[in-house]
Amino acid sequence: MEQTLSLIKPDAVERNLIGKIVTVFEENNLTIKEIKKIHVTLEFAQKFYEMHSERPFFKDLCSYISSGPLVAIVLEGDNAIQKNRDLMGATNPSEAQEGTIRKMFAISIDKNSVHGSDSSESSKREIDLFFKQ
Repeated sequence: MEQTLSLIKPDAVERNLIGKIVTVFEENNLTIKEIKKIHVTLEFAQKFYEMHSERPFFKDLCSYISSGPLVAIVLEGDNAIQKNRDLMGATNPSEAQEGTIRKMFAISIDKNSVHGSDSSESSKREIDLFFKQ
């Protein structure tokens, strides 16, 4: 069984969408293996998003993800990484397909409610960062 990291970002936590988003995962045969609600520091955010450190949006990305509590989840299932990415939808909610998490719940491209690992390498690194330290 493949595992992936999913984050329910601060905008969705603030709007009490945790249960609705978890339901989407569970109804699509992804199992919650680990889950915790945390408020990450700016330093943690910078480590998490280090691959984007040269991008112009890096500072805003780190500020946002550390702006309030988030929910970190280890999802498990067949083809979990791609399934989670399909369920999330496009980063820009205006481009996301109907029925995806971002189409249903995202506020904007910046406050897009969820994050999901994009590869098996990222998944391992991100799960270790959130759950093994």
